[in-house]
Amino acid sequence: MELKGFKDYFKILGISRNATDKEIKSAFRKLARQFHPDLHPYDDEAESEFKEINEAYEILSDVDKKKSYEEYLSYWSKNSYEKSRDFAREKNDKHFD
Repeated sequence: MELKGFKDYFKILGISRNATDKEIKSAFRKLARQFHPDLHPYDDEAESEFKEINEAYEILSDVDKKKSYEEYLSYWSKNSYEKSRDFAREKNDKHFD
């Protein structure tokens, strides 16, 4: 189940959820070079990727923002699991009416 508007910043940077600050920075730099607008001047998709990479790095490189994001991520994961269980339960209950 995917939440509309939710962005997995760890996935965007291609790193694990327990990545170190050094790994976060390294992944950011690698991807920023790959999708930099100067290297792809007329590529809207590359520009969009570059913006997402910057957004992810902005959150994950700041201790307070990263902590808030991880709390949100934990809350989202828990609630999406509960909602999917409830949906499955409702779907199965209809077959027994």
